[in-house]
Amino acid sequence: MFGSLELTRTDSAHIGTAPLTDIHSNHKVDILVGAEDEKKTKFQNYLLDAVNSLNEQQVNVNHIQEQVITDPDSVDIHDVTIAMAKAQMSLSLAQTVIERVVQGWNDISTTR
Repeated sequence: MFGSLELTRTDSAHIGTAPLTDIHSNHKVDILVGAEDEKKTKFQNYLLDAVNSLNEQQVNVNHIQEQVITDPDSVDIHDVTIAMAKAQMSLSLAQTVIERVVQGWNDISTTR
């Protein structure tokens, strides 16, 4: 009836590469299969990288603290303080994000 319509994608991050077809015709709209799985994998990798970074900071602080105890002359006390502050801030941020995600999930589940 109307023919086919094409969507001009201005951003390469948009899902799909095939043109969309008219909704009144019997043709299916082509989508990129597996794009949702790819997004899940990217998000999963992002979360794992964030947790690994947080863990590395905590391990680094423990290492520096041990070094201060065993060989105090090899470590500047300011480096210890800065490393501890970074690790504490990262841990606090992670805790805040987790609390907000749980709160959001609870809000969504109670509205149903």
